[in-house]
Amino acid sequence: MNTKSLQEFDPEIFGMIQRESARQTDKIELIASENFVSPAVLSAAGSVMTNKYAEGYPGKRYYGGCEFVDEAENLARDRAKELFGCEHVNVQPHSGSQANMAVYFSCLETGDKVMGLDLSHGGHLTHGHPINFTGKLFDFVSYQVEKEDEVIDYDKLIAQACKVKPKLIVAGASAYPRKLNFKRFREAADACGALLMVDIAHIAGLVAVGLHESPIPYADYVTTTTHKTLRGPRGGMIMCKEEFAADIDRTVMPGIQGGPLMHIIAAKAVAFKEALEPKFAEYQRQILANAQALAEALVGHGQKLVSGGTDTHVMLLSLLNASVSGKKIEKALDRAGITANKNTVPFDTRKPFVTSGVRLGTPAVTTRGMGEGEMREIASMINDIVNDVASGSDKTNDGAVNANVAERVKALCRRFPLLTSTTQTASLAQ
Repeated sequence: MNTKSLQEFDPEIFGMIQRESARQTDKIELIASENFVSPAVLSAAGSVMTNKYAEGYPGKRYYGGCEFVDEAENLARDRAKELFGCEHVNVQPHSGSQANMAVYFSCLETGDKVMGLDLSHGGHLTHGHPINFTGKLFDFVSYQVEKEDEVIDYDKLIAQACKVKPKLIVAGASAYPRKLNFKRFREAADACGALLMVDIAHIAGLVAVGLHESPIPYADYVTTTTHKTLRGPRGGMIMCKEEFAADIDRTVMPGIQGGPLMHIIAAKAVAFKEALEPKFAEYQRQILANAQALAEALVGHGQKLVSGGTDTHVMLLSLLNASVSGKKIEKALDRAGITANKNTVPFDTRKPFVTSGVRLGTPAVTTRGMGEGEMREIASMINDIVNDVASGSDKTNDGAVNANVAERVKALCRRFPLLTSTTQTASLAQ
């Protein structure tokens, strides 16, 4: 058995982790689905619980020696119930996609009709995209936002549901900047006799502290990731009414998964404890304040945002009628030290790997301690890059604007050091 440190035994991987740590520390992270975990969450995720196989559920495992991981999983479930006020929780899904898969497989048959938000209108791959398992196994019909204001018209949604008559309606999004009205989604489901699943992967942190309406009173199933605004380890979770609990648990294991990742479940428990503290609500309020400040500043600079702004942590810079693509802006921003992702926008005319949008989000920069003033600085940087690329001067002036923004990025990151990356790097060398 190797007893050397990672640095001694595998300097290649050690170096890659160090470089990734430096990237996270030295760049401004605006990918809406990313965040930085606390040292406590990071410690649990890297703990010896990774060694334990624990197929099954607490008290009903297939292997022996599970008494302590049973305690950890029960604690994670209890904390999640307290945090979201739900009847039943399954914390074993390895990802949000697998959480969604478990719900589908527990209540649908192959070929059943389902309604989900169109991917290019803000939905997720697992909400019925043709290349995803959901689009291949089930008959998904997409609902969309309106062309005029780029938001969901719930009256039209209800009318569409009555016409389509799906067995399940999926609410939730990965790039929809406005709050979702779960009461109206429930009305749509009731109008056609469908079940309702809500995917709150992006807004879970906001929901947990009451800054976004909770879907729990309205939905039959609620799925989420445990990272993003919730600021926990990468993983998934399912919440449901007690009547669906047995079917959900059987579908997760042995239906689609084997042994759970007990180190990640332990880290989920830590994240839930953090989310139950009063300061977590303050953090979520700052995420929203930062998003408002960033959106307003971008609009003030003349940039267009999908739906004109945001109600949440996420916004979409629209380049639909611009000469530049989301792909070009993503790459230019990255060269300057700002990490974002190209994203389709409603009624996009460009290909999905090119896109007419850039998705931006504020969880990670808020974790670093940045506030509204810093968001206005970042908006100015983004505006400079977009205008530079759009004018073509980024190719003719030796990258002067890019270099200027890069220096501003470095200065901002030095003002707000990232604790978790430096902590991780130091621990690896031990």
